[in-house]
Amino acid sequence: MNDSVLRECSSVVGHEFRDLSLLQLALTHSSYTAEYDDEPSNERLEFLGDAVIGLVLADEMYRRHADFDEGVLTDLRKSVVNAQTLAVAARRLGLGKFVRLGRGEATTGGSDKTSILANAFEAVIGAVHLDAGLAVAYQLSLRLLAPEIAGAVPGLRTLDPKTQLQELTAELELGTPNYVLEDEGPDHDKTFFAEVLIAGRRRGSGSGRTKKAAEQQAAAEAIESLRAQRA
Repeated sequence: MNDSVLRECSSVVGHEFRDLSLLQLALTHSSYTAEYDDEPSNERLEFLGDAVIGLVLADEMYRRHADFDEGVLTDLRKSVVNAQTLAVAARRLGLGKFVRLGRGEATTGGSDKTSILANAFEAVIGAVHLDAGLAVAYQLSLRLLAPEIAGAVPGLRTLDPKTQLQELTAELELGTPNYVLEDEGPDHDKTFFAEVLIAGRRRGSGSGRTKKAAEQQAAAEAIESLRAQRA
C-alpha cells in the first residue's frame, strides 16, 4: 500500500500518523497475510485497540452516569463496544476500501463484512495509541464513536431481553437464538413455557401467561448465563 493511500486513510480517520507503517498494519487482514507470508496481520493491534476502546467507554460511562450501578454501566459499554456498532462507525468512515484482504475475502465482499470492519476499526485505534499515546487515542475514540455513545442510554432503555440476547449472540458469533415453546391448560387459561437454545445448548427458560412473556424471561436468563460465562 503506497504512502498516498495511507495518508488518505489517515485523513479519513482524523489522525496524522507519524509512523504510517502502523496504519498499514492496522489495515492488514489475516486473509491477506495468508497469501503473503512476510506480512503480519492486524490481530495484535485489534487486541490492543479493543482494550483502549473498552477503557474509553468504561471511563466515559462512569463519569457521565453517576447514578448507574455496575450492571448498567457494563451494559452501556457493551452496547457500544461490540462488532455491530464498531462496524457502523467503520462504514461511516469508509474504512472498508482501505482494508487489505486476500483474494478470497475481497471477491466475497469482505470489505463490508461486520467482523472485518470492526476488527479494522479496533486495530486503527490500537495503532493510534502506539503512534501518539493513550490521550490521543482516547479523544479520537470519543470523536469517532460520538453518535453511538450519545445513543447508548436511550438504546439500552428500549431494548427488550430478546433483542439484547440477539445482539449478544451476534457479538459472540453464536448464531440466532432458537425458542422452544410448550403450553398447558385450557385455551382461556394457558400457561406458556419457553426454553432458548443457543448453538444447540439450553441457556435459559421462562414461563408466563403469553408466549412473549415466557420468551422474554427465557432470554433474560440466557443473557445472565452468557455474561457469567464471559466474566
